[in-house]
Amino acid sequence: MDLIRQSAQAGRVVLWEESARDGAQAKTLMTPEFRVRLAQETGRVFGADGPRHVVFAAGFPAVCDEEFEAVRKVAAEAEGTVSVAAVCRGALRDVEQAVSSVRGSRHSRVMVVVPASEAMAQVMVHRTAEQALRGGIDLVEAARGLDETVAVDICLADASRADTSLMSHYAQAMTGAGAGLVVLADTVGAQLPGACRDMFAAVGTGTDDDVVLASHLHNDLGLGLANTLQALGAGVRVVSGSWLGIAERAGMVATEQLLFLLARHGQEFLGADAAPWWTAPDLTRLPTIARLVAEETGVPLSVTTPIVGTGVGTISTGTPFVHPQLFQPYDPTQVLGIQPKVLLTQLASARVITAAADRLGHRLDREQTRAAMTWVKTRAFRTGRAVVDDDAFADYLDGLVHPHRVGA
Repeated sequence: MDLIRQSAQAGRVVLWEESARDGAQAKTLMTPEFRVRLAQETGRVFGADGPRHVVFAAGFPAVCDEEFEAVRKVAAEAEGTVSVAAVCRGALRDVEQAVSSVRGSRHSRVMVVVPASEAMAQVMVHRTAEQALRGGIDLVEAARGLDETVAVDICLADASRADTSLMSHYAQAMTGAGAGLVVLADTVGAQLPGACRDMFAAVGTGTDDDVVLASHLHNDLGLGLANTLQALGAGVRVVSGSWLGIAERAGMVATEQLLFLLARHGQEFLGADAAPWWTAPDLTRLPTIARLVAEETGVPLSVTTPIVGTGVGTISTGTPFVHPQLFQPYDPTQVLGIQPKVLLTQLASARVITAAADRLGHRLDREQTRAAMTWVKTRAFRTGRAVVDDDAFADYLDGLVHPHRVGA
């Protein structure tokens, strides 16, 4: 049974997670052990339904022996928490290797990349687009013949510049040959949202209900998330993402952003009658996973990173401190489990100073509060750093509140 096809055809959303595979093209490298952990943690976002909601692209086995073994390790050890996939080029030898890397793992898959546009077909396989797509049918049949327990998906590279009627015809034919999913990829991240929705709608209209389309949309113009929402609006239910958005060049839609929006606003994007989950995602797991990926890859979480960034749940000015609910679109503590934190900056008000001092065990009177506020602002400008850390502030407060200790 193909759990992923079953989920998509039931209207459930499936995440195709690419941070371990496409993320490598962002010049990152996850160890085999970390890939296993990340697959398991991603699956646990959906509890026992992880294999029905997550396809984890473990890697590209043809890269080298070490990559092959990394994929095998994920397939063996993350089994039961996600559906594990290997990705390969549209060559028989690569397909055989990919199938071998995930063989024996429950609900495993391979995704075969086939060029769909004329330009990409000439570069990748030195053939016309139609010849390349026709060859994709043979690859599906070959993969199914190798191991019928391994699902086979086809990724149509550069779909955004390909003929939609041609893709419809061959998506239908590939599905008839045994393909589980047909992935339409905006390989260069140049597609605009309206064109993206039109592409998925056109290819979907040209196929019957047996064809399950999926998206793989890059973020070179900063439109990966917007385009993915357009694909969902066109009926697609299998969507690619990557933790922190890491992928080739400018990356792709960030998994944490996509899951958050669908969990919080799914019916707005999918329709009032939508039932997108077997088990709804546990959003409180997102910040922890994001930090793990940042530590492993060296891709930093910044103050402006949506959903999981270091600025989420922080307050540094007066009015947001008094009425935080007016200055944030959701409650970070309730939704994500992120505890609010008051940060001292050059914008600090008297209330912020008092709260920070209380946190450090000091109760300040009005004069001390005014003096501390002046010190914080002066220090920020003197050091050229907005945030004044707690240790420095604590040392200052000790001298302010207990001046007799200075020099003792």
